[in-house]
Amino acid sequence: MNKFIFTGAVFSLFSPVLFAQTADVENSDKEEKQIERISVVGAATNFSVTADDIEQFQANDLADIFRESPSVSVGGSVGVAQKIYIRGLEDAYLNVTVDGAQQTSTLFHHIGRVTLDPDLLKQIDVQAGAGEATSGPGAIGGSIRFKTKDAQDLLHNDEQFGGRLKANYFSNDGTRYSGTLYGKLNDSFGLLGYFSTVDRNTMEDGDDNKIYGTAADQDLTFLKASGDIANNHYVSFSFEQRDEEGEFSARPNWVVPEGSPLYPSAAKRDTYVANYRFDHSDAVYLKATAYQTSSSFRGGRFDWLAEIDTQGFDIRNTSETLNHSFTYGVDYRSDEVESGPAAGPKENSEESSVLGVYAQAHSHITADLLFSYGVRYDDYEFQQQILLDEYSGEPVTDTPASLDDSELSFNAGLSYQLSQAWKFGLSYAEAARGKEIGDGFTLDEYLYDGNDIPVVAGDVVPETVENIETSIEYSANNLNAKFSVYQSTIYDVIFSGFAGNSVYNNIGDVESTGVEFNLAYRWNSLDMYFGFSSADSELSPRDGLYTESYDSIDLNAYEFNGLGNSRGNTIVLGADYFVTSDLSFGFNVTRVDDIHIKTLHQALENGWTDLLYTLNKPSYTVVDLYSAWDITNNFSVNIAVTNLLDEQYINHSSVGDYSEVFPTVVGPYEAGRDIRLSATYDF
Repeated sequence: MNKFIFTGAVFSLFSPVLFAQTADVENSDKEEKQIERISVVGAATNFSVTADDIEQFQANDLADIFRESPSVSVGGSVGVAQKIYIRGLEDAYLNVTVDGAQQTSTLFHHIGRVTLDPDLLKQIDVQAGAGEATSGPGAIGGSIRFKTKDAQDLLHNDEQFGGRLKANYFSNDGTRYSGTLYGKLNDSFGLLGYFSTVDRNTMEDGDDNKIYGTAADQDLTFLKASGDIANNHYVSFSFEQRDEEGEFSARPNWVVPEGSPLYPSAAKRDTYVANYRFDHSDAVYLKATAYQTSSSFRGGRFDWLAEIDTQGFDIRNTSETLNHSFTYGVDYRSDEVESGPAAGPKENSEESSVLGVYAQAHSHITADLLFSYGVRYDDYEFQQQILLDEYSGEPVTDTPASLDDSELSFNAGLSYQLSQAWKFGLSYAEAARGKEIGDGFTLDEYLYDGNDIPVVAGDVVPETVENIETSIEYSANNLNAKFSVYQSTIYDVIFSGFAGNSVYNNIGDVESTGVEFNLAYRWNSLDMYFGFSSADSELSPRDGLYTESYDSIDLNAYEFNGLGNSRGNTIVLGADYFVTSDLSFGFNVTRVDDIHIKTLHQALENGWTDLLYTLNKPSYTVVDLYSAWDITNNFSVNIAVTNLLDEQYINHSSVGDYSEVFPTVVGPYEAGRDIRLSATYDF
């Protein structure tokens, strides 16, 4: 199991060798090129999650995938409502890709925008904070790259064909069944087919209360063909179809009181991805990705339907010399959202696109000093279509919004090997994001009191970020420790919801500061790890935004939904013990400290409340256990117990408890104790 892989200063604790050099940053050989980890020279808190890490918890959702990371959190106990946060910023500020296909936009601001089947994942690479030019467009808060398995990952030795049957039981509360077939058409090209079905019943929290609105059925079909079609020519084609149906509340990311109405809802996503790689020489290492995604969500009290279509590509080449590596390319993405009553014509739509041109270099100045430098140019376009009245079908605005902006972003970083054991890192990165398509369920709310206004103010400018990170790392004698400090400032944040309307404006700057410490140690067959993260994300509002003057406002998921949230200091502690090569067990403990923040600034400004509200987020500690046993070469079982102590808590990355002011605005409690059993048979 690879508990931590710090990319940029690679550390793979449970590999035979501790890597203290920057081989994967250089992409100096073919194998490392194909691994394609996120590599940011001098970056402080990048890491990877492997398939083994996902398997040990029998991951059922996004929260399970990132369970061991102190810097990444997932809020919302309802699967469809889960949102990822890095350093206090919501995943809308991240460049999220699956096999290179960007996952963009929001169907409904009360649900998440990233949905994945953990069993399909080979590796997840996380870049916290703005990074290098190759990170893609709009990577204001960082990047997450999900990579799926292919047939070659599951075949062993000289096998030509195989299959896997897997059954999971979750005591709280559901089942998952999956089947996989995979095989080779020749020595270098394989096919994989996967199907899973999940039946999730209503979960219970730590006090044995039902968490209403959590029952759902999910079906996923995945097909992938991949391999070498000629010498040095690699291609892959994949298709994923995900369907989820259930009865959810009008706001799935809020708690659902007993007896409250639930509405039949359905989410669907179809994704097509094609990848090509040509490894010709040191001067030509060409990679191309093209993708198309269609996603939809239907439900809510008015049976609303929102649909998003995304298309894009990324073409890049890497050229290498003895001490230098240069990557340069172009990427493009277009998004379109339409919404309206499910039974009627679409009333509202928006379109946006971004064209990027980038170049990134890595240079060994000396044997111990690695320097990176890059530039990225992004051109953003946004167009609001004419909105139609729900009843008359007539246009309700003659002034649709239209924006066309471009930004230039630079980055630089260095990694200096102070000694055989000590390494110093420093990086500076910029990124930019223009106005993108909005939330499909609320496009019609952009009209204020029936006035003829556009969805965005005419003077809106793109968001830009400056991210500075520094780190010091020690790696020797089976011990790796890394201390990191960062400061990230997003200028001209684009947001809506002030002054009683939903027009998008530049509302001010968001500054995120924090520290992180990670430690991992191997002693014989025992692997131990410790992680600490402290992040503070605050908005400095622009002049005139509020009647009262505020120097800074802590982010929270209620009034800054879609932007960010505040979380207490987080500690992660755990260990894995390998009894034999076939039997292992371990534990993981997550501790989150309490925090108290002033909130409801928008509500006060809009006259919904008379006073600011102090939001209290209590501390909590969650203990997880897990064990894996390969009974035979073909049959294995896993046992995991999540939330062993039945802790009753609201995740700090969910909506907080505002019931003293607004009785219905309370985030959902997390699931209580869950005993998970899985059996896997390979043939």
